[in-house]
Amino acid sequence: MRISTVMGLAPLHLFAVVLFAAIVPSVLMMAPVVASQYAAELGIGPARIGQLFSAELAAMSLATLPSYFWLSRWNWQRVAFGAAAVFILANLVSAYSVDFHSLLGLRTLSALAGGTLMVICIASASASSQQDRVYGLWVSGQLILGALGLWILPTLFAMAGLKALYLSLALLMALCMPLAAFFPVAARSRAQSLSSAGASNSRLPGLLGVFAVLMFYVGLSAVWTFVGSIASAANIDALSSGQILSVATVLGILGSLCATLIGARWSRHIPLLGGYAMMVGAVVLLLGSPDVLRFALAALLFKYAWTFVLPFILATLASFDQRGRLMSTVNLVIGGGLALGPVIAGPVLESSLGMNAVLLGSACCLLLSCLALMLSNVFHKTPAYSFESTGVQS
Repeated sequence: MRISTVMGLAPLHLFAVVLFAAIVPSVLMMAPVVASQYAAELGIGPARIGQLFSAELAAMSLATLPSYFWLSRWNWQRVAFGAAAVFILANLVSAYSVDFHSLLGLRTLSALAGGTLMVICIASASASSQQDRVYGLWVSGQLILGALGLWILPTLFAMAGLKALYLSLALLMALCMPLAAFFPVAARSRAQSLSSAGASNSRLPGLLGVFAVLMFYVGLSAVWTFVGSIASAANIDALSSGQILSVATVLGILGSLCATLIGARWSRHIPLLGGYAMMVGAVVLLLGSPDVLRFALAALLFKYAWTFVLPFILATLASFDQRGRLMSTVNLVIGGGLALGPVIAGPVLESSLGMNAVLLGSACCLLLSCLALMLSNVFHKTPAYSFESTGVQS
């Protein structure tokens, strides 16, 4: 008797992917209000606040490295239960930590556990026959929980301080923990009889796809990190820019939901090219000194296009993946791209080149990403893919 599926996955498998992937990066998604609370409650400055967020981002990304070992050897369900337990424990202890260095260590531990869960979510989602839609929900879940946190956390902070954040994360993870039983046990390729030459050729689409994801995140983070600075330089007041960016968050959720609705109805090239074109167009609109209307159009278009095209990018890479390792690598590359964008853009901003050089560089990164993704499809040979056990004991 076959179990009915939603978007090509068993319903509880889909819920596990979306909910775990939403909870894990929520601190980073709620960074503005969390950063303010760090300053107010712990009395630390911008440098140490930055260290806390950087540690979480780095640890979440670096969780990919050990996954190269355990993905093909260990039971994914057991790994997910263990990582969820560590995440809960780290957040419970974080709630009662007042020392900066102990909190830094706990946030790193929490992010390593969360990154492990994210690897499982990204890799297991690629089992779907409707990957575009699943990754659309994957992005939507993160954005919706992040938006709810930005709205609710200030009230909770006023009542209980930082404890409210960490206890809430522990509670949410505990509620979702039973869903870990609905992840696949392991990934397996049915195409194990490929010749070594064929296997070598099959790596090229994956390498191009990983490069495309890296350039995509470098390009978007270089712009989005300093979008407030663009508004200030154009003499747009903080209230107006803040309202525009708040609306952009809603447009971001709409973009990912649109990707979910479209799914595989069209050739994937259509939404990919359309999404990249909108992002590059938005970057071009920010050149010079935009007025309020041009800034608003650019910001809204950029955020919508970013979350619209991302599920199709991830689905393209998932179609190249045979064992989950490529999608695991994506977790590392996303973090690297998010970190590299501001690191490169910052010094350029302080140089004589200024913001226009950052924007043009971002547009070039996005175009390179699009080109690499299109080329990856040219070299791609469709793999056989399943999530049957490979001898990993359940």
